[in-house]
Amino acid sequence: MTLNVRLQRLQALLAAHTLDAVVLNASPSLTYLTGLHVHLSERPVLGIFPANGNPALVLPELEAGKLSLLPFTVEAFPYGENPADWPKAVQAALQACRLARARIGVEPQWFRFLELQLLEQAALEVRLLPAEAVLAQLRAQKDAAEVAAIRRALAVAWQALEATLPVIRPDITEREVAAELTLQLLRAGSDPELPFSPIVAFGPSSANPHAVPGDRPLKPPALILIDWGARVEGYCADLTRMFAIGSVESELMRITEIVLAANEAARARVAPNVPARTIDEAARQVITQAGYGPYFVHRTGHGLGLEVHEPPYLRSDNTVPLRPGMVFTVEPGIYLTGRGGARIEDDVLVTENGAETLSPYPRALRQLD
Repeated sequence: MTLNVRLQRLQALLAAHTLDAVVLNASPSLTYLTGLHVHLSERPVLGIFPANGNPALVLPELEAGKLSLLPFTVEAFPYGENPADWPKAVQAALQACRLARARIGVEPQWFRFLELQLLEQAALEVRLLPAEAVLAQLRAQKDAAEVAAIRRALAVAWQALEATLPVIRPDITEREVAAELTLQLLRAGSDPELPFSPIVAFGPSSANPHAVPGDRPLKPPALILIDWGARVEGYCADLTRMFAIGSVESELMRITEIVLAANEAARARVAPNVPARTIDEAARQVITQAGYGPYFVHRTGHGLGLEVHEPPYLRSDNTVPLRPGMVFTVEPGIYLTGRGGARIEDDVLVTENGAETLSPYPRALRQLD
């Protein structure tokens, strides 16, 4: 899908949602619509996309050279280093887009007070509204090029994991394994900006779903959880696998098997038009029937694309139907505080007739000694 087509789809969605425009700051949605990679910083960047007419970009002069890369006409409103010039540039851009009085959508999770203040200073009669639904609908269904980038990111991630596993031995720390995995991700071809810092959790630390690797040394017997990802051409991969060193206690081995069964049950339910919550229910049912329902403390999955967490979210209240082209994680888990936890995560594509697991790698617990 070309950037021109994305812009046309956005404008049609804005009209359908009775919005006059959407205004984006330096976010993945701005990258999706323009192809430009601009970091969120103290210098504001605003992309103004009206339902009719050409977009406008408010940006620092030092970023203006990137505009030549755009495949469509855009009006540029660069500003210098004096913050007093920022509201003037925003006001000029809104006027050029005929938005002095308008219903404007923004992304609440990305927009800062800085950008909100600039919009308020620039226009007296602008009504700001949440536009997550519009942007989720625009970005959720991936085209062939996006899916191909996610596939490459997964291949990079797995190659990096296999290169890292030989260093895992008694007395190495979580931090050291995470550092080695990060190095191997970059060597294998990941974009320098990883989707997230790898999670490496030994023993009881694996019971924390978002554990931060620390100086805990690996002391057998121990369960090991590794949650990691790569980014290729901006698109993310996200995986979790389980490992063991020494003779891990039987209940921890059992919860790993239960989580694997929940992962398989959830992936088996993925198909077009199935509500997102159905996938969550399938995973949760397996874990609940095994007696560990209270220890599955998060949703079953999340969308994957330019962001490592984006719609659709696989949770019990989400009735949004799955559509071909959606890509998301399936990652059930069981966490026993003070003892250990297990999670097995795969990335899944909804196809026209069902689903494809994009991460066809071994899932069973792997013994490292």
